[in-house]
Amino acid sequence: MTDLIPPRTSESPDYSGIHGDIVALLEAARHAAARSVNALMTVSYWEIGRRIVEFEQGGQDRAAYGHALLKRLSVDLTTRFGRGFSERNLEQMRLFYMAWPPEQISQTPSAKLAAPMISQTASGESTASAISATVYLNSGVPTAMAPAFPLPWSAYVRLLSVKDPSVRGFYESEALRCGWSVRQLDRQINSQFYERIALSRNKAAMLQKAELAEPGDAITPEQALKDPFVLEFLQLKDEYSESDLEDALIQHLADFLLELGDDFAFVGRQRRLRLDDSWFRVDLLFFHRRLKCLLVIDLKIGKFSHADAGQMHMYLNYAREHWMKPGENPPVGLVLCTSKGSNEAHYALDGLPNKVMAAEYQTVLPDARLLEAELDKTRRQLEARRTDG
Repeated sequence: MTDLIPPRTSESPDYSGIHGDIVALLEAARHAAARSVNALMTVSYWEIGRRIVEFEQGGQDRAAYGHALLKRLSVDLTTRFGRGFSERNLEQMRLFYMAWPPEQISQTPSAKLAAPMISQTASGESTASAISATVYLNSGVPTAMAPAFPLPWSAYVRLLSVKDPSVRGFYESEALRCGWSVRQLDRQINSQFYERIALSRNKAAMLQKAELAEPGDAITPEQALKDPFVLEFLQLKDEYSESDLEDALIQHLADFLLELGDDFAFVGRQRRLRLDDSWFRVDLLFFHRRLKCLLVIDLKIGKFSHADAGQMHMYLNYAREHWMKPGENPPVGLVLCTSKGSNEAHYALDGLPNKVMAAEYQTVLPDARLLEAELDKTRRQLEARRTDG
């Protein structure tokens, strides 16, 4: 009788090997996908900037028409492709091309590291000539340009805020050398790393220290693909939260408010807004039919602080200018904070045009204690479910 070969189970010695290989394969594929999307997006925006600049260089009449061009392009492209083509974004694409023109790309830190991939054509043309040929002769997206821009588009947007070309080149070079994420790059620029290096007596030690990432600097492929620029470029739905717990609480809160009655009309979840080069997300946006106003809700996993109140007032100012419709009352904000030790709900009512309106808001909107209790109960249920699982 022939012995039967026992089936391999998850406890088999060989299982860990195949499992590890598949995990590594998928992680590498996701990282590659994120890099590919960013590279194509960056090259496409560089191409858009080139076309705008070349249009403006067509004479004085066209140069004078430059601002009107961006305004018209913004309207038409937004109609066709959705968000991502505001006048500010188009202007950044224009400045991007001007800061990285074809004749200078071969001299940038990015292109020097990518030189083996784009350095020579079959006919022996120089890098700059080869890039120019690729750009000017190819009517589609010049994928051969991608190695010249290895950083994500959001990093180049941040670099554009550095006006001095030599300082900008330093940060670009260090971002490539150290593998900085966009968060690291932003932190180093904000901390004036270049100026501190110039004044330091031990520059080597500072440069070495800059290579070390801080907690929270690393960006997963999922986070890279949820970058607001990528979502706009791919026209994907923008729903994002920092954790599964936060995501579940936001969803439950939305359902809970809708169950309170037909006064609440759901408008959006994780509604994104951009101020300068920083992105923010409003967790929930409702319209209250009786009050005729927007209700901006922000959930914080932690205790309430003055910074939360300040951020909410910023959201309300933005909502009043960009989201409020004619005939509506000013928007009101609700900050919900939850932690294991405390829960606090805070209505952002200061600064409303009159106290009568503020009093009406307080009377009609859900009782803060009711929301606190519901959030606390839901959080405990979710944490218990997660522990049991």
